[in-house]
Amino acid sequence: MRIGGHNMEKINIKVIGTVGLPPRYGGWETLVNFLCEELSAEFSIEVFCSATKYEVREREYNGAKLRYIPISANGISSIFYDLISMILVCRTDSVKLILGVSGCVFLPILRVISKGPFVVNIDGLEWRRAKWSFIARHFLKLSEAIAVRFADVVVVDNIVLSKYVDDVYRRSSVMISYGGNHCYPLPISDALRSQYSWIDTNYGFKVARIEPENNIEIILAAFSRQNLYKMVIVGNWNDSTFGRRLREKYAHYEMLVLIDAVYNQSILDQMRSNAHFYVHGHSAGGTNPSLVEAMSLGLPIFAYDVNFNRATTFESASYFSDADELLTAVMSSSDDDLKLSGRRMFDLAAKNYDWHIVAKKYRSIFLGLGEC
Repeated sequence: MRIGGHNMEKINIKVIGTVGLPPRYGGWETLVNFLCEELSAEFSIEVFCSATKYEVREREYNGAKLRYIPISANGISSIFYDLISMILVCRTDSVKLILGVSGCVFLPILRVISKGPFVVNIDGLEWRRAKWSFIARHFLKLSEAIAVRFADVVVVDNIVLSKYVDDVYRRSSVMISYGGNHCYPLPISDALRSQYSWIDTNYGFKVARIEPENNIEIILAAFSRQNLYKMVIVGNWNDSTFGRRLREKYAHYEMLVLIDAVYNQSILDQMRSNAHFYVHGHSAGGTNPSLVEAMSLGLPIFAYDVNFNRATTFESASYFSDADELLTAVMSSSDDDLKLSGRRMFDLAAKNYDWHIVAKKYRSIFLGLGEC
């Protein structure tokens, strides 16, 4: 029909469900950034962006066209953000890549009037997150079920999710993880050294949204009870009552360093790559980008003990279920143990979490649908 046949017209890809580009928020945006970087020469890509997050609104980025919607892409408004984006493109014969399920409750109607196929990456089991109300959780569960049923292709990022989709919905899915090789080990700059006195110590590190399901309080409780390692946690502490409460409770502990969100990749990589180890507390989702990034930097991993994290680390990290287990695991690990763990994580990431491989898998989906 197009690429791969006699007609060399590019296949159109519409990307819906992210905050937008340039990437400044999280895993979805990083994914889209690398898809554009790898595939924009071969495909015509348009990315929907939330106008509320960008004072400077570029028209193109990394070879992709940018289109702005004046609604927030997060929280309950994400439903309307995704819906409007889908309505605007449903009459085109483009491939619609939907990231997340919040707007997919309308997919049965949109499929009737749409000319092109829908690819839905369902993310993790969003409806399990503690931050959502009872009604919101049921809505997200319904959206997930509709997304899986009505998408032309279902994408998951973790083998546990693939099994879940098969077991619950009797539907096959395409497993595509995230990449982590955009993170690089960097030496500590003089500017960062003058700003943070802990940077030259043996410290643990974590970067995350400050939400209950990321088990921040378990990590804080564990490291507040020891005096060997500083524990540095970077996150959006002031964006919720939960975050502000935790910071107020633990800010006075000498071994805890609580830093506001860092979006500068170079500064973040300096902080992360020079850490003694990484603590991953996420309990929801599939393959969490922050975990893959830490693995790609060759950091020893202490991960919360859930099947998603075990699958991502191929059962090769250290795992904990509470503050006592975390503290015991960290304090009983020698320097040699940590070095061996770090090398193991790096090797696994290099083999499994490469953006070129990720983009190649999406490319296969797009070409398959574009030639139908």
